[in-house]
Amino acid sequence: MILIFSNKEDIHPNNVIGYLRQWGVEVFRLNTECLLTDYRFCWWLDSDGIDFEIENVKNGLKLTGSQVTAVWDRRASAPSELPMPSSNDSVNDFMRREGYVFLSYLRHWMKDIYSIGDIEEDWPAESKMLQLTVARELGMAVPDTCFANYREPIVRLAERYETLSLKSFDGSSVLDGENDREYVLYAQRAKSADVVAQPEEAFCQTANFVQNYIEKAYELRVTVVCDDVVACKIDSQAMADDEGKTDWRQGYEHGMRLEIVELPDKIADFCRRYLRRMKLNFGCFDFIVTPNGRYVFLECNPNGQWLWIELLTGYDLSKIVARHLCRYEEGAQGDMM
Repeated sequence: MILIFSNKEDIHPNNVIGYLRQWGVEVFRLNTECLLTDYRFCWWLDSDGIDFEIENVKNGLKLTGSQVTAVWDRRASAPSELPMPSSNDSVNDFMRREGYVFLSYLRHWMKDIYSIGDIEEDWPAESKMLQLTVARELGMAVPDTCFANYREPIVRLAERYETLSLKSFDGSSVLDGENDREYVLYAQRAKSADVVAQPEEAFCQTANFVQNYIEKAYELRVTVVCDDVVACKIDSQAMADDEGKTDWRQGYEHGMRLEIVELPDKIADFCRRYLRRMKLNFGCFDFIVTPNGRYVFLECNPNGQWLWIELLTGYDLSKIVARHLCRYEEGAQGDMM
C-alpha cells in the first residue's frame, strides 16, 4: 500500500492516485491538517513487536505500518482541526502541537521506506548555500552569490557586474493590512550602480540575497523522479512585455510559452548526481540557458510543484510519479509504462 502525506487543498496526488488504483495498488491518503478529527491512529511497541495503525473514520479505510511499500511525503500540513476545541486558545494550540509532533515522529520512524519527498532530507536540501555549493562541486555553472546583512560585501559583488538579481529566500509574500493587499516578492533586476548608491541602513534590516544577473535565451524547469528527467522550456524572454522576463512566475497571464524539450545528457546526468548527493528521489531544478548556450543552475526545490507543467503541456508527470511509487509493490496490474 502507498501512504501519501498531503492536505485537502493539494491537487497533485489526484491523478497519481487514479493511476495507482487503475493498476490495482491500494492507496492511503492522509490529509494531515485533519489528523485529529478524521483519523484514529495508534503506534505501539511491546513484546510482540512494533507497528502502527491508522483508520480514516470517514471512509473506513485502514492502514498498518507493515503494509506500507512506499511513502509520498507530498505536502504535510500541521494539524489544524480539533474534534472538541477548548475555549482556551492556548490549550487548542497545545493540542495541535502535540498532534504535529506525533506526525513528525511517525514520518521520521518511516525513514527507511522508499519515499518521494523526505522529511529528513528535504529541509537541509532547501538551503540555497548548500544547493549552490553542491552544484558547483559537481561541475555546474552557478551565479556569483552573496548573502549579507550589511552593505560592504554586496557592494563588492555589485562592482564586478553591471546588473544584479535581488531575491527573497523563500519566495513568500508581504501582506499590507491597511490596504488589504498582498505583495509577492518576485526576483528583481537592478542596476549595480543603483544598489551601490543605497545607504547602509538599506541593507541592515534583514538578510539580503543577491546574485549577478544572468542574461537568458530561455529558462528550464526540470522535474526529476529518480532517474526520470523531464525538462520544460520556459520561453520567458519571448513575451511581448517585461512581465516574467526577470522572474518567469510573473508570466502566466502574459503569454508565457512552455514546451517539453530534450535535455543534454551532461545536464540530465548532473541532475541525477545532484539528487543522489542530496539523498533525494525527487527534485524540481531551475536553470537559465544563456544566449550562447551555457546552462546555469539556479536552485533545486526538493518538493517542488510540477502539476502546472502537466496541465499546461499535457506531459503526464503524474504517471511517472505513480510508477516510481509502485516500484516495490508486488502484483501491480495494468499499463505502467
